[in-house]
Amino acid sequence: MTNSTLFTRGMVATLLAHFFSAFSDNALLFAILALMKNLQYPDWSKPVLQMAFVGAFIMSAPFTGQIADRFSKGRVMLVANSLKFIGAAIICLSLNPFVGYVIVGIGAACYSPAKYGILGELTSGDNLIKANGLIETSTIAAILLGSVAGGYIADLNVIMSLVTCAVVFCVAMIANFFIPKLAPARTDVKWNFKFMITDFIRTLCKLYNHPQARMSLIGTSLFWGSTITLRFLLIDWIPLVFGITDNTTPTILNAVVAIGIVIGAGLAGKFINLKNTVRCIPAGILMGIVVICFSLQSNMMVCYILLIAIGSLGGFFLVPLNALLQNLGKQSVGAGSAIAVQNFSEYGSMMLMLGLYSLSVALGISLIIIGIGFGCTLALLVTLLWLGQKRI
Repeated sequence: MTNSTLFTRGMVATLLAHFFSAFSDNALLFAILALMKNLQYPDWSKPVLQMAFVGAFIMSAPFTGQIADRFSKGRVMLVANSLKFIGAAIICLSLNPFVGYVIVGIGAACYSPAKYGILGELTSGDNLIKANGLIETSTIAAILLGSVAGGYIADLNVIMSLVTCAVVFCVAMIANFFIPKLAPARTDVKWNFKFMITDFIRTLCKLYNHPQARMSLIGTSLFWGSTITLRFLLIDWIPLVFGITDNTTPTILNAVVAIGIVIGAGLAGKFINLKNTVRCIPAGILMGIVVICFSLQSNMMVCYILLIAIGSLGGFFLVPLNALLQNLGKQSVGAGSAIAVQNFSEYGSMMLMLGLYSLSVALGISLIIIGIGFGCTLALLVTLLWLGQKRI
């Protein structure tokens, strides 16, 4: 079922459900980080917390795409948000934050293939890029508001911030009920562990052997690995450069990046289509260069400008690559299965980059040096991706 009109009831319900879910995802991270600060966890444990979340994605990737394609995606999103709520509730009850966040991660892993996969079932053609732009805009608005709310409420009361996250997950669950019950994309899924692993590996190989799909997978993996590392770099960098130690300021700077991504996503929807997605790649190179410039700054106003630029370049880079992969996946292996492979790639990249960042912090390497090295690596890798694509 596809529709030439973009703002259908299903699309609006999907956007609302996703906004509230992503809002609470981001608020919850900063609420947990505030809790860990109060409990005096070491600095290197912060990225390790995110790695626990990421690990849930990687471990469940062989199954989540097939689940998204085997059942109605709106119902899968409902169950996923329920898992997120359970994880948040566990943290509210003062149990181990790592355990609760892993459960949230499992819910998020189930949610992602359904969220992106349903777009190709609710719309079609170039509207798919516009729908992706709306989803990314919704994501960034949620990051913007959720991050700031999480940090601000945590400065008032950490437990209150955790409870707020659990409540908002409930609101997302309610919105899920208004998404139409669509037919499953695949009916050939066998609920056999060996088959599901084999099918996932086959899907992964098929997509990585396709030049355009490979470009999309590598590009989005570099973007999200870089973005999550930048988030933790900001959290540690602000006290070092400006001497600010509250929970709100890092969330505001992360929100500024989110504003930039909204701008970039809008520009991508206007100037890029499925036939010329390769034009977005230079933006990824420039993103790495601007990260280097940002790492050397000590003026807050210049920092805001550069963070908006980083976000704008990132949004312009990300949205067309997402749309391209969803379109290719829908035509070949199923959109949900394609997004599961994308999650595996992206979260593998996050795990690697977060691990290197945590190790660098534990070794006492200067955050400024880490930021410069991070920006250089990103620019180099995206350049290699661009050159590889031009040879095809």
